[in-house]
Amino acid sequence: MTGPLSAARVLFVTSNTGVERDELLIPLDRLKDHGAKVTHAALNSEDVQTFVHDVDKDVAVHPDKTLDDVEADEFDVLVIPGGTVNADKLRLSDRAVELARQFATASRTIAAICHGPWLLVEADLLPGKTLTSYPSLRTDVINAEGTWIDRPVVRSSENGWTLITSRTPRDLQDFIEAIEETIAA
Repeated sequence: MTGPLSAARVLFVTSNTGVERDELLIPLDRLKDHGAKVTHAALNSEDVQTFVHDVDKDVAVHPDKTLDDVEADEFDVLVIPGGTVNADKLRLSDRAVELARQFATASRTIAAICHGPWLLVEADLLPGKTLTSYPSLRTDVINAEGTWIDRPVVRSSENGWTLITSRTPRDLQDFIEAIEETIAA
């Protein structure tokens, strides 16, 4: 498909359970609709169980690849959806942590929403960064030497790479627009 983002290669990373449905599927579908080449990689090849508000089971989605099957240099943008369980499992994955570090080291954009920044805390990527998240991560962000602010979307370009963050599914429109603007720039 061609579109304004047809040159963009976007990687979504998730665990296989606890993923907040809208934080995965809405940006993934919108970026695809605008022409981006989107890949969804999970911890393993089993279906990814999504949830609504962390508690209500919703659709299961088959990932395109596993985290072990992707390399950071194949992509321009890394997107980390939320969901408490999803984010907690991702931050325990050495491969997910390493991918996040590789994106930052290569000056590639990382976008994380809701609990997604937990992966960046674990990867020690927040010193000097300004970001937002689900409010319960505020202390974790501050302890990881990031600056936490309460806004629908925050773009931070310190340390040579761009970080885009948002708080919750109600901020998805701003989150997606910030990703698209960064890709198009």
